[in-house]
Amino acid sequence: MTSPKVERTVFIVSDSTGITAETFSHSVLSQFEEVKFEAIRLPFIDSTEKADAVARRINRCSLETGQPPLVFSTLVSPDSVELIRQSDCVFLDLFGTFVVPIEQALGMKSSHSVGRSHTGSSSKQYSQRIDAINFTLAHDDGQFIHGLEEADVILVGVSRCGKTPTSLYLAMQYAVKAANFPLIPEDFERSCLPTALLPYRRKLFGLSIDPDRLSEVRNERRPNSEYASLRQCRYEVAEAERLMRIEGIPWLSTTTKSIEEISTKVLDEIGLDRRTF
Repeated sequence: MTSPKVERTVFIVSDSTGITAETFSHSVLSQFEEVKFEAIRLPFIDSTEKADAVARRINRCSLETGQPPLVFSTLVSPDSVELIRQSDCVFLDLFGTFVVPIEQALGMKSSHSVGRSHTGSSSKQYSQRIDAINFTLAHDDGQFIHGLEEADVILVGVSRCGKTPTSLYLAMQYAVKAANFPLIPEDFERSCLPTALLPYRRKLFGLSIDPDRLSEVRNERRPNSEYASLRQCRYEVAEAERLMRIEGIPWLSTTTKSIEEISTKVLDEIGLDRRTF
């Protein structure tokens, strides 16, 4: 008989969106499979009044559950940090943990600016990200072939293998101009890449997928169709992988990988693994 999972409350507290703390907490807490975590995200805690209210809420939670909750914090204000730290919780100060050693290494103080990682709507980096998103949306599924010379990467693969979500993730997270282009039966019959892609061979990266999984995905879109049949999926996947090997295109299977893993591999393979902050 399987024993019930231990339950624990987690507070994610930030003076901005909370995305950084939430992402970090997911990575850490995923290592504890026997625990069921209830996450409560509290963004925009940008005053001591709000921080005091959060501290009281944490204390109530501790009394009600009989256990001090875990608190992942990216608060910058020392006063707000101290208010939360003094509540009945296990306090994990993400910024404090890393900022102090970096200040020491650089020989300077940080700006301690609230919401700094998500500001700068007029900055060059922000503009680059918006441009990348617009480019990726315009060049989704081979619908617009003009301007491909501007692409940082062009993902190729059979329909529904994960090209679009990966392209959008690259654009949104890394300001990468990622186009994607489907490989279709006509390409396999010719044993040749689509003509529009030939000038950009060095920018190509292939995605594949297990045929059984592909059939499941396609059946959600077009149930009981030839397009979704296991026979057709096996044919397309085998031919796409054969074509990518012939053309010398680096590729990977998306079947068991997250978008984050796929994107990291793409960035590494095409040499876009450096970012400027």
